[in-house]
Amino acid sequence: MKDRDTRRPVTIVTGFLGSGKTTLLARVLSEPLMANTAVLVNEFGEVGLDHHLLRRVDERTVLLGSGCVCCTTREDLVGALMELLDMDQRGEMPTLERVVIETTGLADPAPILHTIYTDPVLQHHFLVDLVLATVDAVNGVLHLDRNPESVKQVAAADKVVVTKTDIAEPGIVRRLLSRLGTINPSALTFEAAFGEVDVHELFRPYGVGTHAALTFLAGKPDEPHDVGDTYSVSVTFDGPIDWTAFGIWFSMLLNARGEDVLRVKGLLDVGEAGPVVLNGVQHIIHPPQHLGKWPDEDHRSRIIFITRGIRPEELLDSLLAFRGLLGARPLPLHAEQTVPFP
Repeated sequence: MKDRDTRRPVTIVTGFLGSGKTTLLARVLSEPLMANTAVLVNEFGEVGLDHHLLRRVDERTVLLGSGCVCCTTREDLVGALMELLDMDQRGEMPTLERVVIETTGLADPAPILHTIYTDPVLQHHFLVDLVLATVDAVNGVLHLDRNPESVKQVAAADKVVVTKTDIAEPGIVRRLLSRLGTINPSALTFEAAFGEVDVHELFRPYGVGTHAALTFLAGKPDEPHDVGDTYSVSVTFDGPIDWTAFGIWFSMLLNARGEDVLRVKGLLDVGEAGPVVLNGVQHIIHPPQHLGKWPDEDHRSRIIFITRGIRPEELLDSLLAFRGLLGARPLPLHAEQTVPFP
């Protein structure tokens, strides 16, 4: 039996300027559930956060030679997390059970993921288990229309919290919810008024192997969507995939267009008892997880891609060019359109 993962979970809270991140945090941190949670914020904001493990961090980044923004390293987070780890191991603080990182309103969450997944020490002690994005119900559609950062934050999210629903017109909220579902159909969405939200449900383990995380992937057919130059499409494969060949194709895609692959999430049939879970944001790919069994009776591979500037037909054409190596034919859209690969 595999040993239990003892790494400390990290939750990233992102969202555009004024979307209510700090208000939500103030509500969340008042719950006993979050007692042994350390909080890293870039600024304290107008809403006071009274928390004994609150730390302020400056958004200092190290840009790699390639100039890839999503692969920059947040050196401030390395220092802050190492300090928390040291205090925890020395017994100088209550047992550290979770870390919450609040980003600035214009921040891309990808550098935080890159920092934790690539640092030789942090990757062994911390695990990003959840990305939460807050979206202002009143101004959310406008932000999504005018600010690519807002779209990237939603695309990267596992769960989206729509705030200020108490002061927004119902029609606007419905329109926004539809838009969010178009951008990121695999994210779970919550509505919050005055920062009120079910904290237990919001922080329920989302691990990629849980039923909640796989609700969309485990059988909800999807049509490709586009929002400006942002596209969302799900692809189903008709049989087992050659994991090595898929890895080569996927590496080539990330090499060429990594910053434009805003999100990818999928279940891959590689001929074993359970699927391989694929989960990533831009260049940053979670270590693949092999599940012991499938979440339902549908054992076909299916992947959701959220891209910027990569049209669904381009993605499909690229996969079809590799079909001889993959061992299965990729087909988009409805699951019932899958046909045997000759």
